[in-house]
Formats: sequence, C-alpha cells, structure tokens
Amino acid sequence: MSFRRPSRDAAEKAGRSGAPCRVTVCRGCCCGTTRKHPGVDHLAQLDRLVDGVGDTGKVRASECLDVCAQSNVVVVSPSSAGRAAGARPVWLRDVLDDDVTEGIVEWVRAGGPGVVDAPDLVSLFMFSPSRKVRSQLPG
Repeated sequence: MSFRRPSRDAAEKAGRSGAPCRVTVCRGCCCGTTRKHPGVDHLAQLDRLVDGVGDTGKVRASECLDVCAQSNVVVVSPSSAGRAAGARPVWLRDVLDDDVTEGIVEWVRAGGPGVVDAPDLVSLFMFSPSRKVRSQLPG
C-alpha cells in the first residue's frame, strides 16, 4: 500500500462529517512500560500523538487491550466518513519508533482509515487480533 494524499474534498468531508478518527493507545500491563521497552519514551510518544493529531481526531490512553505480545499497540478507528466508506479499526503492533508514530499522525491528519491509505511504513505494523480482543475495544 502506498500513501496517497486525499483530495481536498475528501479531507474536508472527513473533517466535517461526524465523528473524527480515534486513536486508542494501549497503556496497560505491557504497552507503555519501561519494564518491557526501556529505551522508549512512552510519555513523549503519547504527547506526540495528542499534539500531532490535534483537532483532526481524538487520542486516548486505554487499559490493557489484551494483545501484550504485540506491544506497544495503537488502534486507529475511522472517522464517520471512513466508516461510511467501509473502513474498520486498524490495529498496529510494535509502535516503538518515532517514525511510525509520525506516520500515524500524518495518516490521521489526512483522514485516516477509509479516507486515505496508510503510509507504507505504518502498513508494515498492521495486524489482526482475535475477534474476542477486537470486541473489547473501548468505546
């Protein structure tokens, strides 16, 4: 998948047609801990997501999403426009790197799932958790 910028109309439609993208950052038992990932500044990562996404989406920290083997986990849920286009939440594993975090920010700012393809780097980290885990996503 290559990253493509949405047309101005698509970006505007995504921004004003209901709920924005939602970024859920797991911060439970393994994700976001220096015990498991001592070289990662987890607070800075969360701050970068919040600051970078800004008003184009919502970022929230969650309790354990029960996919600890994949930590750090981030879930990007589509906006209303993305859902109308058939998009579902996208699960990302091993989000431990500033470049991946920046790619998530760019993707959400451009419209997110269903509006624009994920950047190539971000797409490398996509995975599908079990149906049971997906059904427990908060919100």
